[in-house]
Amino acid sequence: MTDRAKSTMSTALTFPALLAEHARSRGDRPAIREKRLGIWQTLSWHEVFEQVQKIAHGLMTLGVTTGQHVAVIGENRPQLYMSMMATQALGAIPIALYQDAVAQEMVYVLQDANVRVVIVEDQEQVDKMLEVHAQCPALKAVIYDDPRGLRHYTDPLLMSGEALVSMGSAHQQAHPELYAKCVERVRPEDTGAMFYTSGTTGQAKGVVLTHHALIDRARAVEVMEGLTDHEDVLAYLPVAWIGQNMFSYSQLLVTGFTVNHPESPETVAIDMRDIGPTYYFAPPRVLEGLLTQVTIRMEDAGWLKRRMYAWAMSVARRSGANILDGVTVSLWERLQYLLGDVMVYGPLRNALGMSRVRIAYTAGEAIGPDLFVFYRSIGINLKQLYGSTETAVFVCVQANGHVKPDTVGPPVAGVEVRVSAVGEVQLKSPGLFKEYYQNPQATRETMTEDGWFRTGDAGYLDQDGHLKIIDRAKDVGKLADGSMFAPKYLENKLKFFSYIKEVVAFGADKNEVCVFINIDLEAVGNWAERRGLAYAGYTDLAGRDEVYDLIAECVEQVNQDLAQDPQLTGSQISRFLILHKELDPDDDELTRTRKVRRAFIAQKYGVLVEALFMKKDHQFIETEVNFEDGRKGKISADLKIKPVRVFPAAMPKAA
Repeated sequence: MTDRAKSTMSTALTFPALLAEHARSRGDRPAIREKRLGIWQTLSWHEVFEQVQKIAHGLMTLGVTTGQHVAVIGENRPQLYMSMMATQALGAIPIALYQDAVAQEMVYVLQDANVRVVIVEDQEQVDKMLEVHAQCPALKAVIYDDPRGLRHYTDPLLMSGEALVSMGSAHQQAHPELYAKCVERVRPEDTGAMFYTSGTTGQAKGVVLTHHALIDRARAVEVMEGLTDHEDVLAYLPVAWIGQNMFSYSQLLVTGFTVNHPESPETVAIDMRDIGPTYYFAPPRVLEGLLTQVTIRMEDAGWLKRRMYAWAMSVARRSGANILDGVTVSLWERLQYLLGDVMVYGPLRNALGMSRVRIAYTAGEAIGPDLFVFYRSIGINLKQLYGSTETAVFVCVQANGHVKPDTVGPPVAGVEVRVSAVGEVQLKSPGLFKEYYQNPQATRETMTEDGWFRTGDAGYLDQDGHLKIIDRAKDVGKLADGSMFAPKYLENKLKFFSYIKEVVAFGADKNEVCVFINIDLEAVGNWAERRGLAYAGYTDLAGRDEVYDLIAECVEQVNQDLAQDPQLTGSQISRFLILHKELDPDDDELTRTRKVRRAFIAQKYGVLVEALFMKKDHQFIETEVNFEDGRKGKISADLKIKPVRVFPAAMPKAA
């Protein structure tokens, strides 16, 4: 570990204590930046500390005290981060909600946690709180950060962030020692935050995590990666997701680096190039989207650029990952890679905003090996990590120089992992959650009799001690012939193709495997336009014969790969259909973190599942959809069902 990394280490054991320490030791250094009206605005650690004290005093005047829950809703914004810090300083518990959730989705959390105070970003979130206020009688105050559009709102429930700070400033002057006394009372074993699980199979549960659990895991990775207070992080994913919260909030307070908040979701790509983060985190869907943009741009490029790109990527696939891992390659290969770096990889990293990335993580779901290798081959130190909300994220992390595309790495320091007789991954960790809020039965069900946490994931440890995750244990099944069926594995292989956005695989207890597919409208739309194919929208494009032929080629490539795997050759896909609408969290088909709700989809589209396995060539369906403004509508289509080639299993190699 470098001297500079050591300088960030702290003995503070709670989040408010960490904040006070940063204000003392690096008060003038940038803590939070926000892009506003095209200009980056910076808050130093000292300024953050002063503002947090005022917000905390303001919350005191609203009656917020130890053990109460305060909800925070919005994009990544300095005022919302500081509100979470202020909440923790009072011994209260912040709960971040997904900003894109509709109002009725928020009701359960607000009721379950008995939330009295909500801090929101803007008018959109204010409107949601006013809509559900009657269903949440405990709600006493809604504080908003951005006043635009709220000038004529007169509901007594509402208060501006400026008014809260002004009220807090006066309270601080009257009680100058009170904030410090509150901070002293906060203990490491107290609840530091609560996160509601995505609920792929039922009602979301409140995951209770202590200050100790969150800080311990952030500190373990700080040591492992040599993180310093000079890192730059871009916070662009929902703060309600434990992954983003750990990277941009918990690690911000543990390591003392700078977190940067984009102006809006639409400007993330531009803002990322502005900042050039050194420490980066993205779920596979974001990395897939970036690669899709690259693919589209190269397809539109001239002949010479396409040839240069193809040559450079062939060199990168051979040597890039080895060079990144410090593996010896020939001088000729290294020279070719250097030329490719000057002409292609360097400009590509710059276009992606990843020129300064020193460490990049991907998590949230499995990533396709080809997608993973692509980023590493162009010189981006992308690594997989494994964890969950209940484990404060960091369970396994790939170490530099020991990265395998098909594993998530060995356990992080302090974590023990074992695999049960039925193949379930189980673990012990200092970052383990305290309980599910007000749900002791669910808490008990997640633990084994001898005290190990049941992850619900199926996997195994390889000969190097690296963990390989196959699928969710509940989803891994068998085909009718007894061979293994791992739907998520199949879905991820298909989603590597830039033309495919979402996949849902079916086959448990069946004689064959069939899939639903969502095309990527941008990628397939670009492909269609270059071929002069007119279309009126997603449904029209998804039904074109030419698009079915395009997707069939992708499916057959996956089948060829599966034929080489003796365990999965029976899982080759026999038929597919392209859904007439995109799967959507607003229609309960995906979670807010875009995980497929497989059982719900199977029930909702049961007529399509039946048609696939009955070997029909088409099936009519009418589907109800929910629009963002709350209206409902219907989409109908007569969907084609297309059979694809399956391949004979590869013969085992002679010994």
